Amino acid sequence: MWALRRASTPLRNQGYRVRTSYVFGKLEVPYLLQKNVAGFGTIATLSDRFISFERNNLATWPFSEICISCHGLSTQAGAENSGEEDNVEDSFSELDETLPITRSEIAGDDDNVVDDGTQNELDLLEGETELAEKKSSKWRPSELFNAIWKASVLSVPSALDKWVSEGKDLSRAEISLAMLHLRKRRMFGKALQFSEWLEANGQLEFNQRDYASRLDLIAKVQGLPKAESYIAKIPQSFQGEVIHRTLLANYVAANNVKKAEEVFNKMKDLEFPMTPFAHDQMLILYKRIDKRKLADILSLMEKENVKPSPFTYKILIDAKGLCNDISGMEQVVDSMKAEGIKPDVSTLSLLAKHYVSNGLKDKAKVILKDMEENNSKGSRLPCRILLPLYGALQMEDEVRRLWKICEANPHMEESMAAIVAWGKMKNVQEAEKIFDRFVKTWKKPSTRHYNTMMNVYGGSKMLTKGKELVNQMAESGCRMDELTWDAVVKLYVEAGEVEKADSFLVKAVQKYGMKPLFTSYKTLMDHYARRGDVHNAEKIFDKMIQSGFVPRLGQFGTLLQAYVNSKTPAYGMKDRMMAYNIYPNKALAGQLAQVNAFRKTAVSDLLD
Repeated sequence: MWALRRASTPLRNQGYRVRTSYVFGKLEVPYLLQKNVAGFGTIATLSDRFISFERNNLATWPFSEICISCHGLSTQAGAENSGEEDNVEDSFSELDETLPITRSEIAGDDDNVVDDGTQNELDLLEGETELAEKKSSKWRPSELFNAIWKASVLSVPSALDKWVSEGKDLSRAEISLAMLHLRKRRMFGKALQFSEWLEANGQLEFNQRDYASRLDLIAKVQGLPKAESYIAKIPQSFQGEVIHRTLLANYVAANNVKKAEEVFNKMKDLEFPMTPFAHDQMLILYKRIDKRKLADILSLMEKENVKPSPFTYKILIDAKGLCNDISGMEQVVDSMKAEGIKPDVSTLSLLAKHYVSNGLKDKAKVILKDMEENNSKGSRLPCRILLPLYGALQMEDEVRRLWKICEANPHMEESMAAIVAWGKMKNVQEAEKIFDRFVKTWKKPSTRHYNTMMNVYGGSKMLTKGKELVNQMAESGCRMDELTWDAVVKLYVEAGEVEKADSFLVKAVQKYGMKPLFTSYKTLMDHYARRGDVHNAEKIFDKMIQSGFVPRLGQFGTLLQAYVNSKTPAYGMKDRMMAYNIYPNKALAGQLAQVNAFRKTAVSDLLD
């Protein structure tokens, strides 16, 4: 039916069965995901109304039958958000000081290379984007945005009142352009105030997309419970597919599997048109949480005749790359091309990144050259994508060549990309030169910009320089947020001072009352595990749970490694995992066997 199914094998042959309330022939899983579902003895129940998952024969944990093809998983940085470096791309982190901010946290077991958050923003705001483009094809700065941006967080309504009193343009197109700028710079607090002011003052007749935009902002600024409550205030006639998919996207960003599945199923119950967006959201979620379920969503899409979007293929490429299944990743690309979809720059950069992480430098170089050669318009956009990749490949000449193109008048993103590139090559002097110029040019760097330089110092184990940068950041009036904490934690850990990193994070949480990023905990836990420090590994594990992060396979694997390295038995670990509905893959089963206090050895019978 699709190119995704051209080389598929019946699930029954893979030990994976699909049961549905309707009979529609042999359901097959696309070949590109076969390896992810083989050998699990899992029954996936699919119907027109709901998705549910049942497991059989797992109560006794038959380790010999449990096998996962994804080996050598990378560390997910994600989202509850995406890779550590990808998290800061295209965002300015100009967060409001006094409003509570919720951020898509980084969590899970693999690098969230696909920029899920950006995709959500673009899809949720496509109406605003269209109007903004009509207003200015050259993406001119928005005067209305500047007025909101310059206002303090407490004086946004006053700034807007003044704008109206001066008779300035407040058309829907101007509003959309300003809102889009606010969102791109992650100024969600001010964007929410703007939305509230518009409605309260009758300056905009709200439609479904306006309510969806408000719902999204409430979720980001005030949290999902407040967003749920807000839905009841939306007129019934506007509570359609856009509202529900907005809520779905935010549950996915929070890695809330139960709520996301409830919303997805409700959308089916209400018989909304099921677009690729909703299915893509579930693919993003399961890519992070349980890759076995990706096949179920693909089968459901086929059954409902939902054609994969380019972003669908991108998610699958990322899933395969994270599993180190390069041949599978390339098969997804072939399927994508067979459907007439040409990989864009973002998709090609994703391929290159996975080639680099898997040591396939020659393949990565071919992709990068193709990206440059296909840049027929001569745009500088690929520079910010190519610079970090050439840096990862240690290709200094290429980094210098690309930076020379941008150096005369560099954009913010290009400067940050160059700093990242030099940091990857441990050339701190070049990174500092660009950062110093950046500070002088832009006058008021954001938290994100300082964090980028901080990560360079961390990667080169330059603790003193990192501390000096933190002081410089404080003196400039820039707010320390969770990303800053994460950078400082890594800085201490890379310098070998894990206890100081731990202490710093505790003090930061106590002082600011915000939740750290998942990667901050993971960095600490990984190092404690390598030391065989069971006490501190367990302590960090508990803090993660207390902060609202649901443990997954990767976290239990790290915790078990601490027990393995300390040669200490782990009592009750199997029950702890089952409490979170987690079942081991082959690697985890091996760790459990090593820390089983009751396992028998070759001489056990003689000793007994």
